[in-house]
This record gives sequence, structure tokens and C-alpha cells, in this order.
Amino acid sequence: MIFNQVWQGCRIHNGIESEPFDASVPGNIQKDYAVAHNFGDVHWADNCEKFRDLEDDFWEYRTTLKYTANKGEKVFFVSNGIDYIYDVFLNGECILSDEGMFHKIELELTDKLNATNNTLTVQIHPHPKRKGSPMGTRDEADHSCKPPVSYGWDWNPRLLISGLWQDAYIETRTSAYINNCEVFYNLSDDFSKADVKVSIDCAHNCTFELFDADGNVVYSGQELAFTLDSPKLWWCNGQGEPYLYTYKVSNAEYSIFGTVGFRRIRMLRNIGAKDPKMFPKSRYDAPFSLELNGRRVFMKGSNWVNPDIFWGDITRDRYDEVLTLVRDAHMNVLRMWGGAAVAKRDFYELCDKYGIMVWQEFMLACNLYPNDDKYLTTLESEARAIITGLRHHPSLVLWCGGNELFNGWSGMDDQSLPLRLLDKLCYELDRERPFIKTSPLVGMGHGCYVFADDNVMGGDVYYTFQHSNCVAYTEFGVPSISSEEVLRATIPEDELFPIRETKSYILHHAVKAWKTQSHACVPIIESYFGPANSLSELIDQSNFLQSEGYKASFEEMRKQAPHCSAAINWCLNEPWKTAANCSVIMYPANPKPAYYAISESLRPVLFSARIPKFDWNAGEVFKAEIWMLNDSPEAADGEVSVSLKVGENVIHLLDWKNVHTPAGKNLQGAQVCCVLPNAEGAKDMTLILSSPDGKGSEYRLLYKEKLNITKPKVLNM
Repeated sequence: MIFNQVWQGCRIHNGIESEPFDASVPGNIQKDYAVAHNFGDVHWADNCEKFRDLEDDFWEYRTTLKYTANKGEKVFFVSNGIDYIYDVFLNGECILSDEGMFHKIELELTDKLNATNNTLTVQIHPHPKRKGSPMGTRDEADHSCKPPVSYGWDWNPRLLISGLWQDAYIETRTSAYINNCEVFYNLSDDFSKADVKVSIDCAHNCTFELFDADGNVVYSGQELAFTLDSPKLWWCNGQGEPYLYTYKVSNAEYSIFGTVGFRRIRMLRNIGAKDPKMFPKSRYDAPFSLELNGRRVFMKGSNWVNPDIFWGDITRDRYDEVLTLVRDAHMNVLRMWGGAAVAKRDFYELCDKYGIMVWQEFMLACNLYPNDDKYLTTLESEARAIITGLRHHPSLVLWCGGNELFNGWSGMDDQSLPLRLLDKLCYELDRERPFIKTSPLVGMGHGCYVFADDNVMGGDVYYTFQHSNCVAYTEFGVPSISSEEVLRATIPEDELFPIRETKSYILHHAVKAWKTQSHACVPIIESYFGPANSLSELIDQSNFLQSEGYKASFEEMRKQAPHCSAAINWCLNEPWKTAANCSVIMYPANPKPAYYAISESLRPVLFSARIPKFDWNAGEVFKAEIWMLNDSPEAADGEVSVSLKVGENVIHLLDWKNVHTPAGKNLQGAQVCCVLPNAEGAKDMTLILSSPDGKGSEYRLLYKEKLNITKPKVLNM
């Protein structure tokens, strides 16, 4: 039986203990302290900086144990995760010293307990900071397995947290306790049979029962190896049903439940990927075309970041809010970015349910991680726990060492021992699931992260991606300014408008996040629209660019299939209220206009336009290619009427009838063109792809009329 405890917290600063305060478990002890000491709303202005003074302190959780144990039962302290370096004391005796936040601890207390008044203390050490590293940077985390994101990123404040971030409780157990069950299987080549093997961690004999989605028993018995005929397969969102079987393991005293999804994953060479033909030969583009159940699937989705800066507070309901939006946007994959923590169990269960594939990275990002034994020992312990804890989820399709580890700012390579270790562990513990050492690899792309940058990319995102040829785009972003409601909840009134280098706007990532003007990008906005007259006007202009920029990017990447196999933007969500960001969902779960634009662009079947640029002038020759995109498992038919609306002018350009695309294929149609008329007063124009069966699209573009300028007369002299 599980007994949750009532916990008190304590800060130990320079050896002096604070007054005790209430501590939430699961939670983060710095937040509990902040609540007790009236820090105020962490999202407001510069309140997040109040946590800086807490970084180098010790912290303690304390509880007087309350439980009942029957004769023959043993008593355990169980925690699913403690962040990050800690000691556990029972009645003043240290019974465990450990490091790492992703492995479960199960400490038997039975023989150490007093008859009454037992005190359990968990002491959390100060956050790890490498000696000699630049202060206040993510480099401080490069010799630990603590996720570096909370040391500060261009969308996450520097706010270091620790504590009992997962469930922690007292549990009484008899010898019949079922500690774990895991289902392994092999699918036949034609998917008609599944050879199932069940591993149960229990000292007593148990019965295993497998039920289909309707609750019908498909197997029952104590034999832990059997064959299931005609298994229904688990498919990702948009490709079929994410079918899950339920199992029950039971003996006379205990029962546990779980789910299993049958599916096969492979990572293949991309069709048309570069393969050097001439000397000197070198490495070819990374194989990154995902095959699910024998079918190549275009990966379309986003990069996931923690949905709260206080990881302990994240609940199943919060995960569900955001993941429902992911499913409804026709996304089928989330990249679990390496700088953050591994999510809680609820996240992966919901991805199984909704058919959201998970690309899971380990907690390495943008740092040079060392080859020394201490670090590697901790990394191995954490990685083993992560792999064995997640490998049963059908949604998990890819392991990755971490984020941008082969880039100049990290300096790692194929011979770096941490990556060789992770490769080894994934092979030993989960060899059927693909593994890559980092993202990006050769042929893959990260960037760009602005709507337009003449100095770096040569134009706007329309131009950039039409002139790119990656096998996968696994980070790309278009930023926008958050809603006025969010800004008024974070930025003091006297700083609100115009957006500039104030302390609050810097802390909330509107300016100087990674470049001077990012993420608000006011100069880019003004280059298209001129100076805004109000905050609301600036926000509308920013959302206009983000919506159309993401729409153009996602659809262009889909057009590049099958050579291109993935379009995964940076990023989906936020851990707190940012003033500007590349996210499409504002904290906590509020979609931006761009979310709805992306949802339209990721429909399985749609008519789409390839437009060479965003801004147009009267008198120019407008051109666009018309396509039908189909990444669904079924053939698609349709028809489309193409027109251009400029001011009051509606110009009919094309009727494309009897269009047919096979399953998972795109079809390029005709190019339309016209000379843009002069439409007085018009500031934008819309390309309309109208389809009677809901496969149409619209593209809003910037338009500038031709001004009538009278030349001054020149007097003859």
C-alpha cells in the first residue's frame, strides 16, 4: 500500500537553517520557498531574478513517517526522481548518497525503523557548477547530467530548480509484490503474427492477461511466451489507429496494468539522398527516412520543451492540454530536445494514446561533455534508467544523444566517449529502435530562426527553403510577439511600447535573446510594414509574418518529399510567459494564430502553392506553382480553382480538375502567373486555392501599390 507523506522544506544558507515551510511533492523546493517568502508571480517583470540568490544553498525535505504495516510486510521509501545530488537520512543516519534525477530509488527501511517517531530527511546539494566555467552560463552544467536548460537559454530564464520532482512515498510490500512487467515481441515479416515474451519481476507466480481495445481477452495464462495471430498495429497520427492492447498481471495479492502497441520502426536512407560519386568521397547524407510498419512516413511536428519552468508541477492534465493540440494540428512527431529533462510517465502514455511519435534525446545540449569516469558513471546510470523506463512505449521511435553536439559551440564528435556510451547502451537495451548521436547530422538542417535575414540566408523563408535541399529539417523557426494579454502580465506598463532593450523585455526574450533584436525582430517587421502605431498593431504584424512564414516553410518541406522526410519546427510550446518566441503555443497552452496556420498546412491532403517570395509590388509578374500534397495512406482525388485577390480585384488564374495523387505522394501541377494590378489602398493580397471538398488553401501576402509620383518640371536655362 502507498502512503503519501506531509513534507516540510528548509533552506540551508551558509550553514544556517531557515524556518520550515510547506513543501509540495512532487514539486520543486525553490518554488515552495518562493511561495512561503512572497516572491510574487515568477512571470512578472524581473521576479525570476529573485531565485539567483538560492543557487548555491543546500535544501532539505523532512517528514515524520505515517504508515501502517501488517505482519510480514516490508517498508520502502520510493521516489521516481530526485533532482539532483542528494543524501537520504532516516533518523539522522545517512542511508543513501546519490546523483541523478531520472532513476528511481527504492530504499527498504524495515530493519532501520523505530517503533514510533521516524524522521525521513532528503538533503539536496547545491546545483552542480563546473569549476572554472563562465559564471551564469550553460557551460556550468557541462560536467553533470543535470539538464542545462534551467541554467538559461534564449527562451528559458536562468532559474535553477531541484527537489522531489517526481512522486515520493512510503510503500508497504509483501513477498507477492509485483515490481515490474514488460512485454517484448517480434513481428513476422508480413505483420500477421507477434511472438510475445513477457518479463515479470515477482517472487510469486503470476497470471498474464492480454485484452484488445474492446476488452476481449486475447490471451490468458501463466506461460510468458505465446504467439498472437493477426495483431492490430499501432500507427501514428494520420496513418491509422494508434491501437493499444491492455494487459493485467495478477497474483493472489497484487495486480498491475499496462498497455502494449505492436509496431515496427526502421530508419532508412532517404530517396534521392546525396551519395558522392566522385573522388574524394566522403560521408553521405544521414539516413533519416522513418519507416513505420513497412510504410515510409513523413515526419511533421515540432520540438517539445518542458511546459513549465517548475518541472515538479507538471501534471497529466497539462500534458494532455498541449498534446491534444499537437494531435489536432495533424502533427505526428515531437522531438524531445536534449537540453531539457525527460518528461514524466504521463507524457509518454498520452503520446501512445494519441499516436504522437517521440524522438527522445538524452540530456546533452550545446556543450562539450567530458570523457572522465565520474561523468560517464553518472551518465550510464541515468541513461540505463531512461532507456529501460521508456522502451515499452510504442510512441518512442528514435533515440538521440543530444542537441547540436557536433556543432562548433559544442565540439564533440563520433569519438566522444559520452556518445559512444549512449550508442552502446541503446544497442544493448533497445537495439531495434534507431539511434543517432546528435541532431543535426550531415544532410539535416537546423535553422533559420527568423522570417527574413538578407545577411545570412539570402532572403525570406520562402526563398531560403526553396533553395535548400535537406533530408530533414529538424529545427526551423519564425518568431512572433506574444499576445497583448501575455505582455501586460509580464512587462510593466512604462516598458510596454515601443519594444526596446528594457530589463523585462530582455528577461522575457524579446530582445538580446540570441541576437540583439530577437525574438521580437522589430526591425524585420518594420522593413515590411513601417513603424507600428500601437502595440496591438505590432503584434498583429508579427503574427502575420509568423503564420505565413510557418505555412510557407512546412508546405515547402512537404513538397521536397521523398528526399526530405521531416519538417519539425522550433518550437511548439513554452515553459513560461515569453514576450516573444518561435513557439506556436503560448504558456501554458494558448495557441497563437500560427498554430492554426500550421494546422492547415499539415492536413494530410491539401492543395498547396509554391510562392517565390512574401512581398510584392504592383506591376510585378506574380508566379506560383500549384501542387497537391498527400502524405496520407490513401490515394486522393480533388479539384481546385485558383484566384488572386488584390484589393477589390479578383483575378481567376486556373481550374485544375480530375487531380489524382497516390497514397503518400505529391503532384506538381501548372504554374500560374499574372501582372499585378495597381490597387489603390491595398496593403496585402490573397492567393486563394478553392476546393469543394475542403482541400483548399489561402496565402496572404504583402502588397504595395504603385504610387503616382509627378516629376518636377525643369526650367530651361
